[in-house]
Amino acid sequence: MRFPLSFVTSATRDEFLRLLPAAVGGEDFSVGDDVVSGRSGWQIRLTVLPEIAFGKIALARLQVDIGFAGWREAEIDAFMRRFSLHFQRGGG
Repeated sequence: MRFPLSFVTSATRDEFLRLLPAAVGGEDFSVGDDVVSGRSGWQIRLTVLPEIAFGKIALARLQVDIGFAGWREAEIDAFMRRFSLHFQRGGG
């Protein structure tokens, strides 16, 4: 199964970074201004987008772009499977 490597989430940057350690299996990573880099060669670029409002409710939005240096497709799929499970939100 192919998971999207670029998506928009309704989370703040702080919320995203709070959930990230479990999503990457506890791997060490460093956080820059807009890029998070993992020891094994993955990078996540975070771009804060304008909030979206529904009446009096405003939701944060964050563009997430994930890249992998030197990874095989099976490795990317395994990483993204774990990653997406930790960022799923309940619904319907």
